[in-house]
Amino acid sequence: MDLKQRADRILSNAVAGGAVPGVVAMATDREGTIYEGAFGERTLGGGQAMTLDTVGWIASMTKAITSVAAVQCVERGQLDLDAPAHKVCPQIGEAQVLTGFDANGKPTYRAPCRPVTLRHLLTHSSGFSYEIWNTDIAKVQAALDIPSVTSCENKALTLPLLFDPGERWEYGIGIDWAGKMVEAVSGKKLGAYLKENLFDPLGMTSTAFRISPDMRSRLAGVHLRGPEGKLAPMPFELTQEPEFEMGGGGLYSTMGDYLKFVRMVLNGGQLAGERVLKPETVANGLMLNHMGDARVSNLKTNHPLTNDAEFFPGVKKSWSLAFQINHECTLTGRPAGGLMWAGLANSFFWIDPMTGIGGVFLSQIFPFVDTGSVPTFYDFETAVYDSLR
Repeated sequence: MDLKQRADRILSNAVAGGAVPGVVAMATDREGTIYEGAFGERTLGGGQAMTLDTVGWIASMTKAITSVAAVQCVERGQLDLDAPAHKVCPQIGEAQVLTGFDANGKPTYRAPCRPVTLRHLLTHSSGFSYEIWNTDIAKVQAALDIPSVTSCENKALTLPLLFDPGERWEYGIGIDWAGKMVEAVSGKKLGAYLKENLFDPLGMTSTAFRISPDMRSRLAGVHLRGPEGKLAPMPFELTQEPEFEMGGGGLYSTMGDYLKFVRMVLNGGQLAGERVLKPETVANGLMLNHMGDARVSNLKTNHPLTNDAEFFPGVKKSWSLAFQINHECTLTGRPAGGLMWAGLANSFFWIDPMTGIGGVFLSQIFPFVDTGSVPTFYDFETAVYDSLR
């Protein structure tokens, strides 16, 4: 059975069995697309078929794009990976290390022993976190009336650190601060910077923080999986009038657009004659570990919109300046040195520099690490690798 037949069967069966309401999946090598398929409905019961050009909220798949933008600024001498980040964004210097809570439930702090750097922010080793995976951050938000980062309010970024920068890995709002740094040195809003420096050169015409009328006509709805496993539409959309454009999770996109980003990385920073990063930057910055001996760990859920989150438990994983790196072969067939990440509504991508392939997968479901979406993504990736043998 060839890749198209096998992948079509995996995805169509996932829709028929209730694993996903609708799905788009694509794979590429360095030359071009080797598979694309779309099945199911954009919104359950809505009557609109999922199509290859369907737009979805890609959430934290935004992080890799914002990270590449920051690395571009490093290449151009506008940012320094290891200089104190507060020299560019003074507000970052206001973040203190959380030490606990007083008798009235108010947080207590101490000064960090070293400043946060852009490298810390890009590798999730700054000490910033998210409330959905950390109870202390949730308590801080409640005590100080700090909204979730998905509000896109500046106050959402006024969180403390959980530890001294560089100590360990903790997934959080670091890339939102990196986006603020890009804005500070470029003099542009993040979306405008990304459009000029990444989206236009790569031909990503349906990727933006603001949903255009054309994108909205192709927009998939978000769904919630209930306790019995049933899926139902769930009203969800990021504000279209944000105080800040959320570099850690604010983009809407198509899988065709994101596949171009994947292919650019596979081709060492260029696509169709348009270069956005130097080859050595891709090789040494995007594909190598930049967090030292720290390792990615399981994220324990603290919120109904996510399950516990770890991809390929038991496999050692670190972080480059843009991606999670697996240090061992995965159950899907991805060799060591593979790059990946995901979005909160269960979208996923991987990039395999060794084999020269990558893939993308879009569903729109809460909670994160969905019991239907993740196995379907793994099955799809496995089918891609099996087709190469």
